[in-house]
Amino acid sequence: MKIITKYLLIKYVKYFFIILLSLELFFVGIDMLQYFSRLPNSANLQLLYIMYNTFFTLTITLPLSLIFAWVVTLTFLIKENALVSFYALGISQKKIMTPILLITTLFTFILIGLQSTPLAYAYEEKNKILQGRYFVNEQNNIFLKYNEYFVYFKKLYPIEKKAIDIHIFKTKNNDIVETIVGKKAFYQNNRWYVIDTKITKKPEKIDWNNSKLNVSYEKFLYTLEGFEPKIISNVYKGKAQYSVIDAVRTIMLLDDQEFNTNKIKAILYSQLVMPFFVLPLIVLIFIYTTPSSRFFNSALFISGMIFLSLSVWGVLFLLQKLALGSIVLAEIAIILPVIIFFIISYILYNKKIT
Repeated sequence: MKIITKYLLIKYVKYFFIILLSLELFFVGIDMLQYFSRLPNSANLQLLYIMYNTFFTLTITLPLSLIFAWVVTLTFLIKENALVSFYALGISQKKIMTPILLITTLFTFILIGLQSTPLAYAYEEKNKILQGRYFVNEQNNIFLKYNEYFVYFKKLYPIEKKAIDIHIFKTKNNDIVETIVGKKAFYQNNRWYVIDTKITKKPEKIDWNNSKLNVSYEKFLYTLEGFEPKIISNVYKGKAQYSVIDAVRTIMLLDDQEFNTNKIKAILYSQLVMPFFVLPLIVLIFIYTTPSSRFFNSALFISGMIFLSLSVWGVLFLLQKLALGSIVLAEIAIILPVIIFFIISYILYNKKIT
């Protein structure tokens, strides 16, 4: 690693962690002051609340910290005439930008990786602590469609992957042809295992004189392959939080059922695509910054860049909410603006360099 590259990265990463820690302490501290009276007396639950709240705010503070850290780094380089010195030594803008963009991309992928874990449900978990429902893992009276089946769970335990009193109705040509009733069911090996089942089949052709229902009993029966408890829980509650992995699985499942998945796609794109808006913004901030300290107003520069960053983030956040409300297609509201932002940044970068 070259000395200048190492120097830039050390400065940038140092400012990044300082700003990130400051923003986290600010947001989490404000939240604690607002809801401390509603928290349970248990110290463990209070620590869990702080942990979940920290990660939830991280999805906002990390992208902003990447931008703010670059603004502060540029301010330092210009005030100390380091940027002019780099140019005097023959260091191009591309060589200055490349390590910053690479480390920014790395931190963005780390954020996406964290959102692929159960921490993606941090907002839901912290709300459960506030409501005194953290240890409650039960959902009642769930009724959903899955392929040719309609499924009813009297009680579902998503974490334990089990259900009590399950009713499965198999349909054909909009007619119920078979029912399966079980006292208990467990989800293992990507399928549901129903215990103590009663199976009732209706004859294909009904003859009022001879037709009868075929009733049988099975001690053990497996069915509903791929119908995961977590997906069932999320879909039924109409949740606004999904991990990346759960969002992909849910979209694949609901697409097969021909359901509207725009909301879930909006959540997925917000996690996978939206954080990358920091890259073109970092480029634009850099190419339109004067390298000379003589004509540089640090207060105006920092306030202007912060306002620009928050404005861009605010517009994208608004479009995300429109997509979550199914007002605008997720692809148009989230993916398209980020792509356009990248294209504009690339055009202006080439024009400015030329």
